[in-house]
Amino acid sequence: MNTAGHSEATERRGLELTPFRGLRYDPDRVGSLASVTSPPYDVVVRPDGVHHLQSADPHNIVRLILPQAGTPSARTEQAADTLRRWLDEGILTADPEPGLYVYEQRDGNGMIQRGVIGALRVSEPEEGVVLPHEDIMPPVVADRAALMRATRANLEPLLLTYRGNGTAAEVVERTAKRPPLLATTTEDGFRHRLWSVTEPADMSLIQSELAHHQALIADGHHRWATYRRLRAEHPSPSPWDHGLVLLVDTARYPLRVRAIHRLLHGLPVADALAAVHGLFRVRRLDAPLAEALEALADASCAGNAFLLAGDGAFHLLDRPDPALLARTIPADRPAAWRSLDATVLHAALLDHVWHIPEDSPAHVAYIHDTAATVEKAERDGGTAVLMHPVREEVVRELARQGVTMPRKSTSFGPKPASGLVLRALEI
Repeated sequence: MNTAGHSEATERRGLELTPFRGLRYDPDRVGSLASVTSPPYDVVVRPDGVHHLQSADPHNIVRLILPQAGTPSARTEQAADTLRRWLDEGILTADPEPGLYVYEQRDGNGMIQRGVIGALRVSEPEEGVVLPHEDIMPPVVADRAALMRATRANLEPLLLTYRGNGTAAEVVERTAKRPPLLATTTEDGFRHRLWSVTEPADMSLIQSELAHHQALIADGHHRWATYRRLRAEHPSPSPWDHGLVLLVDTARYPLRVRAIHRLLHGLPVADALAAVHGLFRVRRLDAPLAEALEALADASCAGNAFLLAGDGAFHLLDRPDPALLARTIPADRPAAWRSLDATVLHAALLDHVWHIPEDSPAHVAYIHDTAATVEKAERDGGTAVLMHPVREEVVRELARQGVTMPRKSTSFGPKPASGLVLRALEI
């Protein structure tokens, strides 16, 4: 479905963003705002990252988004109990009036990103309002749905992008000149600031512009699918008709696109290399990670390429056998999709060469941090598959055609920190 020409259409409902009473940490009740934040749930490297965040502060948001218990039901029950206790104790408090929130992130290199956080009307893909670009894993949606049902809350915002640069951006820029509700610097060096927008005129300006736009899901496909599932479970109107999102105007603030790497449990590098013999060109690189990634980037300019790691060296795979691709890549998809590295990895390598079920967390882990992926592969005796990022324009064009990319194909950033503002459905 090509919706590119309809982004400004008036006959179709666009993005409908509504204010809400944000749930925020009381800074007087926690060690520091930085110590209670976390990356999004799927970026935390488990279990090391969970333990690190839990020890940072007893009220770290990771205790809600990634509760640790013996069974799935125990985990969701634990999260719900924790949230209720924090509300009762005043650790988390609701803002006095509904509003939208301007959110800013800065790194130490001059990068700045600003967007608007609000409760967005949940829509189906065929409406062409919120465009997904990746496939999802049903078990992850089931897990997130159970957590949201139990807590009756949206615990962290999704990251959506749109192409605007109009009145909403003007309100964002004007708001960012005021003193913020909160400001903190997290251990990754990012500065975070948050403002509330409660003036009806300002909220109306933002809402009016967004009503003429569509958005691309940059990060949060599983949580958006969870929003859709939970909305379907509850008769409308209900609080489940909306979900917490951060909307960034990429005409003003272009996002960075990075790769998401794979860690293949139980597949030693030697076995992975033996299986691809004759199907890819393989070159061993006895070089530091940075140099190996440069070699991967160079090879990716000419076609599909991957870096394997886990045995103390890097192995560059490129020039796949055309017969292998013809045999394994579905022919009924657009050429841009068929040539993606993630498509080749999943359809050719995982399915046909290595015979690894991509849906199984016992076999495949998806990790954003490159060095952590290599380190875990070396420690566990598995194989790290390092990917080169795809360009944002390719992602957006495929999404406009209604074509989803293989799951975990991209990592847009910077991602919003979890724990700065939550949405409780009954407040």
